[in-house]
Amino acid sequence: MLAEARGPDLQGPGAPWHPPTAGENTKDPMNQLREQGGERQRRISSRKNVFLGLETRPELLWEDWDQGKDSTKTLVLKNTHDKIQRLHLRPPETKFFTVLCPEIIFLSPGLSFSILITFRPLQRYEYEDSIGFQGTEGSVVVRLRATVPHLALEVPDSVLLPVCAVQHSSHVTFPVKNASKLHTYFKWDCGAPFEFSPDQGLLKPGQECHITVVFRPQEALVHRQRAYCRFGEEEDKAESCCTVLLQGLGKYPYLQLRNPAAKEEKDQEASVLHFGSVAVGQSLQKHFDIFNPSAVTSAFSLSRLSGGVPLLGSEFLCDVTGGEVAPGGSLRATVTFSPAVVDTVSVEYLSLKCRGALNEDQLKLAGSCIGPKLSLSASVLDFGCVDDGEACTLTVELVNSSPVEGVYQWDLDCSGHSVFSIQPASGAVQPHSQTTLTAVYRPTQPIAHHRRVACVILHRDHLFLDLIGTCHSELQKPAILKPEHLVLYKLHWNRSQISQNTPGAMEQEPSADQQDQHCTLEEQNQRPDSSAVVQKTPMEEFYQFNLGGIDPVSSSSPSSPHVSVSPRELLFNHKMSSSFLSTSSASSQSVSITNYTRGKLSLVWTDAQDSQFTVSPSSCDLAPLKSTSFRVTYDPKPLNAFHGAQLECFAFYKMDDHHIGLRVLCPPWCVTVRVIGHSFSPGKEHFIPCCSLKPPQVVFPGINAVSYQTALLQNCGELPLTFCLDVSSNPALAESVSVIPSCGLIQPGLHQIFTLRSTPTVESPEQGFCLKLQLNAAKHRPAKELTVVSVVEKLRVSLEGEGTLYFQPTAVGSRTRRSHHIRNLSPLPLRFQWSIRKRDRELISVEPDAGEIHPNEILIQTWSFSPLAKKTYTLKPTLSFWPSRTDGANKSLLTLTVEGLGSNGFIEAKKSVLDVKETLVGNYRSFEIPLVNNSLCSVSFQLSVQQTILDEELVSDPETEPCALQLDCERGTIASRCTLLLQSTFRPHRRGQYSWKISDQTTKDNGLESSPVCEVRAKGVIPTLQVTAVCGGGRLGTLSRMHLWQLFSLDSLNQHLLSNTSSAELIHRTPTKQSRRSGPSHFTKVMLDVNFSAAPIRSEPSTFRLMFHNPGSVPVDWVFLFPEDQQIELDYWEETGVFSSTELSQMKVQDKRLFRISPRSATLQPGQQRAVLFSYRHDSVGTNRFAVVLKLCNGREILLNLQGATVERNRPYLHFPFKRHVLTSMAIGDCSPLRQGYVIYNAGSVPVHYEVDTAALSQLQMDNFNHPVLCCLSPEGEVPAGKTALLEWIFSPLEAKTYHMDIPIHIQDGDSTLVRFEGCGSDSPTLGSSNTLSCSDTREAAPCVQRRPFPGQLVFLSADHLSLGDIPVCSETSRILFLTSVSCTDTVHYTWDLPQQGAQQVLQIRPERGVLSPGEVHLCVVTFTSTKYPTVYQLDLICQVFQEVAMMRYQKALQHLEEERRKQRDEFTITDKKLSEPVAASLRKDSPFRKYKTLPPICASRGCVSAGATCSRVERRLQREMAKIQRQPEPPQPALLHLEVTAHSHGLLEYNTRFPDQLNKFHRCLMSAEPQKPESASGTLPRPPASPERDTSVHVLTTLLWNIVEDSAFVQSLFTLACKPVDYQPTRATPSHCPPSSPCPRPQAVSSGTEVTVDRAGTAPLGTRDKQHTDCAPVDVIKDVLPNTLQNLMMEAVRGELCLWEQPCTILPPVSTRSGRTSRATFEENS
Repeated sequence: MLAEARGPDLQGPGAPWHPPTAGENTKDPMNQLREQGGERQRRISSRKNVFLGLETRPELLWEDWDQGKDSTKTLVLKNTHDKIQRLHLRPPETKFFTVLCPEIIFLSPGLSFSILITFRPLQRYEYEDSIGFQGTEGSVVVRLRATVPHLALEVPDSVLLPVCAVQHSSHVTFPVKNASKLHTYFKWDCGAPFEFSPDQGLLKPGQECHITVVFRPQEALVHRQRAYCRFGEEEDKAESCCTVLLQGLGKYPYLQLRNPAAKEEKDQEASVLHFGSVAVGQSLQKHFDIFNPSAVTSAFSLSRLSGGVPLLGSEFLCDVTGGEVAPGGSLRATVTFSPAVVDTVSVEYLSLKCRGALNEDQLKLAGSCIGPKLSLSASVLDFGCVDDGEACTLTVELVNSSPVEGVYQWDLDCSGHSVFSIQPASGAVQPHSQTTLTAVYRPTQPIAHHRRVACVILHRDHLFLDLIGTCHSELQKPAILKPEHLVLYKLHWNRSQISQNTPGAMEQEPSADQQDQHCTLEEQNQRPDSSAVVQKTPMEEFYQFNLGGIDPVSSSSPSSPHVSVSPRELLFNHKMSSSFLSTSSASSQSVSITNYTRGKLSLVWTDAQDSQFTVSPSSCDLAPLKSTSFRVTYDPKPLNAFHGAQLECFAFYKMDDHHIGLRVLCPPWCVTVRVIGHSFSPGKEHFIPCCSLKPPQVVFPGINAVSYQTALLQNCGELPLTFCLDVSSNPALAESVSVIPSCGLIQPGLHQIFTLRSTPTVESPEQGFCLKLQLNAAKHRPAKELTVVSVVEKLRVSLEGEGTLYFQPTAVGSRTRRSHHIRNLSPLPLRFQWSIRKRDRELISVEPDAGEIHPNEILIQTWSFSPLAKKTYTLKPTLSFWPSRTDGANKSLLTLTVEGLGSNGFIEAKKSVLDVKETLVGNYRSFEIPLVNNSLCSVSFQLSVQQTILDEELVSDPETEPCALQLDCERGTIASRCTLLLQSTFRPHRRGQYSWKISDQTTKDNGLESSPVCEVRAKGVIPTLQVTAVCGGGRLGTLSRMHLWQLFSLDSLNQHLLSNTSSAELIHRTPTKQSRRSGPSHFTKVMLDVNFSAAPIRSEPSTFRLMFHNPGSVPVDWVFLFPEDQQIELDYWEETGVFSSTELSQMKVQDKRLFRISPRSATLQPGQQRAVLFSYRHDSVGTNRFAVVLKLCNGREILLNLQGATVERNRPYLHFPFKRHVLTSMAIGDCSPLRQGYVIYNAGSVPVHYEVDTAALSQLQMDNFNHPVLCCLSPEGEVPAGKTALLEWIFSPLEAKTYHMDIPIHIQDGDSTLVRFEGCGSDSPTLGSSNTLSCSDTREAAPCVQRRPFPGQLVFLSADHLSLGDIPVCSETSRILFLTSVSCTDTVHYTWDLPQQGAQQVLQIRPERGVLSPGEVHLCVVTFTSTKYPTVYQLDLICQVFQEVAMMRYQKALQHLEEERRKQRDEFTITDKKLSEPVAASLRKDSPFRKYKTLPPICASRGCVSAGATCSRVERRLQREMAKIQRQPEPPQPALLHLEVTAHSHGLLEYNTRFPDQLNKFHRCLMSAEPQKPESASGTLPRPPASPERDTSVHVLTTLLWNIVEDSAFVQSLFTLACKPVDYQPTRATPSHCPPSSPCPRPQAVSSGTEVTVDRAGTAPLGTRDKQHTDCAPVDVIKDVLPNTLQNLMMEAVRGELCLWEQPCTILPPVSTRSGRTSRATFEENS
């Protein structure tokens, strides 16, 4: 956009600006239309155009000019034409532009001409002029313009910034260019959340700078703001302004923590990162992803949750502390877990914070530390008896059953200073492996040896191994020490501890059973006596042994030891001060051994060969409770070396030899002294130590109890290493922390495991103690430091919500749950227990109420609140917690305040009655039930559903009927003032109207209380079809509609189509190939027969047209499946090639395509109809069958067995589709039984003579006491080809039972057929009852109205079936029906064919023929006159409909044929060429030959042909033409409409008895009581003799009435008369006369003796012989005029000219002239 200072800024929102790429134009195309100068002007002036063969610039532009100075520019003209151009110059009009050029310019082709134009400005403003050149073809004009420099900035219309997260920032850069020749100062003015950088500046002419817009949204909104840029030549005079539309979208950032190891997406959201069990000293890394699902870049920070940092620092290390994540991207973070304390669980939380986010995510880090788990394969090694100077070797397995490497060290000198040695003495056992240790027993003196050696394990409690052995010499053979002696000794020791006996009690003689007892150390632990003794832990036992039996800290050793030694450690040439260590620079030091027993002990030191340490004396006896001293001498042989050893001394009871067998053999005790020394001369540099100490810091649990820890000092060098614990700088350390060993020698590559014991106190420094280990006795070198933290930690637990828990208002009797967390801020695992007062336990509860919580762990608990009344509750439960390693004697307490409100709650539905749409059976429909909670509290509900099915067909049982309504959640909670959309599913299992009452079950004091919520109504529907009409074609066109209805079994078909769907039919809801054979599927259970009747071979196909109607409320998809549509396509190898006879027949029919259905599939909407054509071709003689499946999608499945018969021509054949006929039931003793009919059909091409076997009827009469039960009135006759015949029967039962009568019907020159007649005899019928008109067991009442015409049907009947019901004999009944032309173009002619009942004409229709124009309606009156015999009437009227076009074509063809025949008869052709013209002329004129007729045509006879006579070519051509001419044209085939008329006539006495109220509604026809034969072939009834008086009256009245109706003046007077007000009151007519204006005079009564007058029709009222006589008009005239009047009214009602249900207020206009003429003609015809 170009912003100029001289005009207003026409800015508007344009396309968003994007940073330009290389070579891209940054301007908006819409803004280029508004550019007035600058770059566009220069570009236009520099461009050249070619016009009329002259190339030049369209404009000359002066930009840099000064006032009062000349400025000259050159205009170049070039001739691009191929000829010389002559140009006339038109100079500029103003004086400011001058031209130095001749007026006429000649330009040769391809040459140029330069014109100098000088500009002389006088004032400083814009100038504009032009210069022109006139040529022979036209003129060229060049504009001359001079512009004044002005301020102009090019900025974009709008700037779209990237989508940015809330509290984040995004930016974009756009250029600002100075499009003017002036220095321009600019300054941006814009508010938050947009910022400009730089926001002001100065641009030189043509200079461009880039402005950065920073977008910092604080809300998630769409931000649209205009930024104003003010610019001018000076900073203080920036008067011009332009705007830029800034657009930005702020979105909330959102980050997710995901676990990449999760396989399923739903498990990827990480809330806990488990590290599992990790070995101490090792590390494990795991990853998690920080995923950004939002559309904005999000910055985050990842930090530890504040509080609860352990003393050793965090054991979790994360390599990511912050960063940014792009939209849809993720950042992987690595967490390293390095545990340091065995058997502890470490928990830490990482908090993910994102600026602007609505939530803060946390990640829980959890892991446990495991150590080695070592065990010995044996707890005792028994070396047995070994001779002096010999050795014995045994092995033991050290097994590591954990995944952690186990570092061990035996507390035994294996360098020769002990009689026992174990190799390897130290090392490591790999995870899940074992090491074989070799133990050697090498005694030096003949005594019994026993030593309990400790296996020191890093990060685990120590193990102990008992080593026993006995040494015999030739002189001394002490008692052999065995493992059972150790058991007995321990047993007596435990007993002595219980009874507080002294150790001297061991000298008593044991019992015999004790001496013979053999058990192991493991068995001793199961003894009941040992349970009362406090068992020592392995660490306590280890410390007690190393401290010489005197352990003031241990609580499990209240008594004194047997033997003790002091000091336990000796240092030679080490200058240190320690209460446990004896240091001296001398070569010998003394140790003291004390006897605490009551017996005399023998002390024996183990001598080691070539040892630098010796003890003197090597053995001595020690009296009870006495002490003795020994001298330890250090005499190093090599100089400048380190030495160390562990000296051992065995103490045992001094006994005589004869007491050996009588005393209990007590194992000896062993005491050790650890000694180290060096032989470096003064001033000699000691070895430089190379070692490592792990861990560098040891932390004891912060509880006031004795605890143990271990540390490892590894000698990493190649020289020996000595260490000494230096506590001189911190004397309190010796009292707080005890370290074993405090000195020692470590060989190269080996290690030393320290065992530390401490009891943390409150006074201990929090930073811990610093243990210094002096290495290699070098004081000037820094010591190895080990930090020991032993301080009592204060137990801290934090409660969420500052110790207060609020519950929302809760319904009385319900329960509200809420989560609440507690956090352990102590470095110790704690156990906790909630305490709730007994009276409050019914109100609140918590889960879990007790448990263990690890350090820094947050435990989420669920609190429940159940109010009992409507009030406010304030409860205070107490939390007790204590360290897990203690017994809970000292507990800490915290109180939580719980507040809640009890309220009354209820739920209701938005709609009390909810209607669900209709659903197909077998399908489902999901919907929502809105449940509303308008109370103050959340309401918990428990819904119950009670189902009711309103089905007329089936009766539902609520107990066994499955519920069709499924609720997704029957229990739940709805928050206060909220709505829950309860998802529900309706699955109907059958058709019907469903109703459900949903209730809420509420728990009260007296039990469950149910309250109604709403009622749901739904309807289960099935796809339904119904056949509403049937129409036959071909040979079936002449059959009656009821006959066709029976052939197609349409009653059964409709019944099945409208019935419920079975579960088997719903297996395949849609058409599916499911049959492996070519036959029909065996899954279809419903089967119907469809009969196409029979016809001669090669006759036209027999066709049905069925009108399918969808009476339901859902669309129906239906399809007819042929066998190939159901057969599964098998592979070639699966085909067997063997077919059954049925399959072969199916294949033959299918190949010949005898049966056809069109269309085979369609979809019908509710209420829609569709015609389906069924056809059968008579191409194969015999009976053909074909199976077709009618499948409704999601509905019924019906197998239709199509059957059609084809007979040979000239073969008599009667078609019996049903060989069982049910007669109408008759009463016993009826004197006038009914006449009933049985229709037979001649399906052949020749007339058939039939004969009913009367022998069977005679035999039936003889079997019933010579009573004619069944009598045939037409036992024989002839049926024309393609026609039907009615066999009349009289059924007169003798008994009240069902008769089964098999009657043979014989066909002349044909087959006989046996037909079974069934009739039921019944008692006398009750009053008002009527026998049914059913004539077959398969027939029911078909639809009487065809609602839609078939395709191609031109005329539509208003009714297809007229049921007259029960009528008396010799009565006349009339019905009205309408013929409607449904065609819009064709005119049709119709003719009625009247049937006969036996030999009598009982039906009459007026008019019998007529013409229907397009859309016209004709009224037809059907008159039925019953015979004098009670009869069941089933009559079929056929209306033949012809198209007028086809009839005219036929008439023309007939006329042409007659004309040709006339020409053939009257004309001939003379072929003689010699005949002269005058003779021919004379013949044409008045010749005497004209009076003679033309001879008939001469043609070759058959005899001539047979004799071999030849005909010329002309004669043969004439014969062919004559054959064409004489061919009779075929008349058009009419369309047939069938009208079925049914009636049941009764005798007068019977009718009066059964229908007494109906008798006066009928009139009896006297003359029709006698049987009459038809007068003509037309089938009309004979007209009675007419009287002259009646004819005259009818003619006069008819002519008068029609003249009045056609008189326009009379019609107009009727309109005028209707508009006038009524100004008089008509008087009531007297009985003596009738008003002359009455169109229908009422008859008056005459004397009783007057003779009854009979009209020309021979009718008289029924009921009495005394009839009335009228003075106004004859009765026959009234009878003719009144029906015609009513018919005219009906016609006007059909046309819409008369409304029958409203009272008319005006006279309607008369009918049209055409209709009037038609009605008049009809009337005259009827008259």
